[in-house]
Amino acid sequence: MLTAFHPADILLPAENIDMTKWAVVACDQFTGEPGYWEKTERIVGASPSTLRLVLPEICLGKPDTDARISRINENIESYLAAGIFREFENSMVYVRRVQSDGRLREGIVGAVDLEQYDYHAGSSSQIRATEATVAERIPPRLRIRENAALELPHIMILIDDPEKTVIEPLSHKIPELRKLYDFNLMQGGGSISGYLLEDEEISAVDSALGSLSEKSDLLFAMGDGNHSLATAKEHYERLKRENPGVDFSNHPARYALCEIVNLHSPALQFEAIHRIVTGVDPGHLLEKMNEALGTSETGDGQKVTVVTGGSEQTLTIHNPLSKLAVGSLQTFLDEYLSEFGGEIDYIHGEEVLKTLAKSENSVGFILDPMDKSDLFPAVIHDGALPRKTFSMGHAEDKRYYLEARLIRKL
Repeated sequence: MLTAFHPADILLPAENIDMTKWAVVACDQFTGEPGYWEKTERIVGASPSTLRLVLPEICLGKPDTDARISRINENIESYLAAGIFREFENSMVYVRRVQSDGRLREGIVGAVDLEQYDYHAGSSSQIRATEATVAERIPPRLRIRENAALELPHIMILIDDPEKTVIEPLSHKIPELRKLYDFNLMQGGGSISGYLLEDEEISAVDSALGSLSEKSDLLFAMGDGNHSLATAKEHYERLKRENPGVDFSNHPARYALCEIVNLHSPALQFEAIHRIVTGVDPGHLLEKMNEALGTSETGDGQKVTVVTGGSEQTLTIHNPLSKLAVGSLQTFLDEYLSEFGGEIDYIHGEEVLKTLAKSENSVGFILDPMDKSDLFPAVIHDGALPRKTFSMGHAEDKRYYLEARLIRKL
């Protein structure tokens, strides 16, 4: 069976490029830490780097945003003209990432067909969003992509492969594969190596993905980079709308470069994201929560720990509104805040939340980490999950920009 994941014409820097300076972490990381990006600037210096080809989100909304986007497109054209890239046609790359915690994360870089991706709730497409897509986050990314000649992905797409039939067998083929890169990532990102996959290995990957797709209603679920893939989709759909009658069946913008990773990789750790609500009457909120969710301190079911002042209380939800506790809680909170006012924020770390919940007119909610095995069934059952359902690893372990691909004909 032909799936949405395909080989691509992959671009990598020439062999004389300093790869540690070339690869930088995903643009949506360290958004509250300007020092991280300032240090990255110092490390890169005047060397060729993906830092010159992307817009860190910490820079969004600044007065020079438009100028930065123009420079990105100028740098892309300059790099292409200077011959910085080497191209590997109709290929995939087998990636071995050793994270900052020492765990090995394997993946395969290729391209997904955007015709088989729909991020809207209720989608039955082969590729689906795992969390709700915020439409307001697409336009800034679209402004970069619409005039860019190439893309660099930080997109990670998950497959549910408990038997490890797709990616993991490639580890036994390493002695036969051509090594493309092997280097340390900057700023505590661990290390990474990549190996070229050609016809024989690609055929095996295709076959294994085809077999996997026959066992489930969902083959590909977004891990990281949901809004980047949504931007690629919107760019492609816009091109089709603005050019009626043009054949886009083999246009490079129809595809988006990404890395697929097995949900069952030991390196993937799902962490809970907690909630803090401020500017509310805690007693009133908890009364309404009990009415909506049927909460009590006894029984089996979805659990949430409520923190107010210095006290904690673990409640069971008897009238769930979602397959997951986070979904039931978020649905209630959205409705409550819409009717009665208040603010919500999303917190990593229980101790931080407990400190914040000591403030007057504040209520904290501690959630258990999501079991990885629940992800695909939850997306199938509920559609895209509520925003901030889970965090997949630490910032340093997110994807670094490395491979590239042309998205318009030169």
